[in-house]
Amino acid sequence: KEFCICSRLRATRPFALTAMPSKEVVTKTFQVYTGTLAEDHQHKAALFAGNSNPELARDVSKFLGMPLSDCQVGAFADGEVNIKVNETVRAKDCYIIQPVCRNGNKSVNDSLMELLLLISTMRRASAHQIIAVIPYYGYARQDRKMASRVPISAADVAMMITSVGADRTICVDLHCGQIQGFFPPSVPVDNLNAGRIGALYFAEKTDLVKPVVVSPDAGGVARAKEFRRVMEAKGITGTGLAMIIKQRAAASTIERMDLVGSVDGADCIIVDDIVDTAGTLCQAAAQLKKHGCRRVMAFITHGLLNGPAADRIKESVIDELVVSNTVPIPAAFEEIHNVTVLSLAPLIAETIRRNITHESLASVFDDGTA
Repeated sequence: KEFCICSRLRATRPFALTAMPSKEVVTKTFQVYTGTLAEDHQHKAALFAGNSNPELARDVSKFLGMPLSDCQVGAFADGEVNIKVNETVRAKDCYIIQPVCRNGNKSVNDSLMELLLLISTMRRASAHQIIAVIPYYGYARQDRKMASRVPISAADVAMMITSVGADRTICVDLHCGQIQGFFPPSVPVDNLNAGRIGALYFAEKTDLVKPVVVSPDAGGVARAKEFRRVMEAKGITGTGLAMIIKQRAAASTIERMDLVGSVDGADCIIVDDIVDTAGTLCQAAAQLKKHGCRRVMAFITHGLLNGPAADRIKESVIDELVVSNTVPIPAAFEEIHNVTVLSLAPLIAETIRRNITHESLASVFDDGTA
């Protein structure tokens, strides 16, 4: 079977920063997930979560059929992270679900420190294996030196995770796939592809007209091609491909955008891994409308949606923005009706289950459409 789950934000419902919207919609088919973890395997594993996205951790726990272990992750009066694990982890495989992202008054650095100390706590408590489940890998955009005297922060984070005792890392849509190489061979990295879940979501729409998958920059063409391949494998034949070429006047200023490909009369789906302040996304959508597209939709794995993102998306020509739940959605999006949250909990739960039972992850990475 195959599946995914999505939930649509409703302005009429109370919505906390760390809470998923209450109304959930299940797609017609299922993706990757095969069921809960058998009880005879649960005694040798433990599931923990920090404070960066506890709702995702609870959803993973439900799909895994395994409760979250008792752990207190708080802070002292001066802001230092305070951790206490209230059950034994000796000789167990410990899975720590903690995206490195902001959440309310918790910063990216708070989330990273919680992750590091949770790993260290398990190592000092004689855990058998420690697997860091990092749906969003913070600092991933600083993956190389673009100027003198700057850090390669993505590599430094990998070094810290390794040094405190992680045995394996599970991530989702790393900003740059080569980040896997920042970890040593003794710490394997599973980089899950959320794009296939997004492609399935759009493939199930019955009202698509001349769909075209659009990469917002040259670096994302491979991601867009894979998205199109999955859509076509699911029956949306003739899906087109387009690309936007950006010319920057400065690091955060786009001088002009040029479209490569035809979108006239088409339903366009912009595909990218991260949306931060949504400036580039909204400009790309306007460019597609300028070239005559029928509708503009977008699938973004990591919806950081910081700063002016809410106002920009509200005022944009985007008909639907689909983001995954790797990071919590800001409360400012309560009043925005064209945002859909697609849950990756089943995908992550299936990956954890196969790790515990020592099954191959081949079908997680290849859904059979290749």
